[in-house]
Amino acid sequence: MSPTNVEKRIKLPASLRNFDVDHYLKSLKFSLYTMRRPLDGFWDLIHEGRGSLAAAHTLVAIMIIVEILRLVLTNFQFININMETFSAWLIMGQILLPMLLWSLANWSLTTLFEGKGKISHIYMGTAYALTPMIIINAVLIPISHIITFEEGALYWVFTGLAVIWFVLLLLCAMKEIHDYTFGKAIITSLASILAIGIMIFIFIMFFAVVSGGIAYFYSIGQELAFRFLG
Repeated sequence: MSPTNVEKRIKLPASLRNFDVDHYLKSLKFSLYTMRRPLDGFWDLIHEGRGSLAAAHTLVAIMIIVEILRLVLTNFQFININMETFSAWLIMGQILLPMLLWSLANWSLTTLFEGKGKISHIYMGTAYALTPMIIINAVLIPISHIITFEEGALYWVFTGLAVIWFVLLLLCAMKEIHDYTFGKAIITSLASILAIGIMIFIFIMFFAVVSGGIAYFYSIGQELAFRFLG
C-alpha cells in the first residue's frame, strides 16, 4: 500500500501531514541561540521564522516536567514539600495560566501602543525565554544532593540567576517582537503585569457573584421544597 493510500485511510490532520520535523528540531535548538544572543535571536525567531509554536509547546512542557522534578527530587534541605498535598496538575496550572494571562494581557496592551507582535508571537517568545530556567533548574537537581546546607548559597545564587536571566530574555523578546525600545518594552511589561492583576481580580469578583447567586437560588429552592413538600 502506498504512503498516499495509508495517509488517506488514516486521515491524518492537515497540521500533522504538513509537519516539518527538520524545521521543528532546528527551531527547538534555536532556543539555545536566543539564550546567548537574545536581541538577534528573538528578532530572527519571529521575523525570520526561525521559531515555531511546536517548539514553544515543547519548551513549556519541558519546563513543567523540570519544575515537577525539581520540587520532588531536590534535596529536602533546600525544598521540602508535603507530598500528601502535592499535585502535578497544580504545578502545570501555575506555569500555563500565568503564560496565557501574560500573552493575553501583553497583546491587549501592545495593540494600543503600536506593538507589532501577535498573541502567538508573545507566547512563543515567552516560551523561548524559559530556556535558561529549564537548563539551570535541571542541573540544580543533582547538585542539591552534592553540596551541603552550608554551601546552599550557591544553590540560591543559581536559582536567582535563572529567574533574572528569564526576565532579561523576556524583555528582549518583547522589545524585538513589538519593535520597541527597551524603555517602552519595560513599561508595557509592567503594565501587562498590572493588567493580569486586574484580570484576576475581575475573575474573582465574577466568580464570587456567580457562586453567591447560585447559593441564593439554591437556598430559595430548599425553602420552597420544605414548605410545599415538607
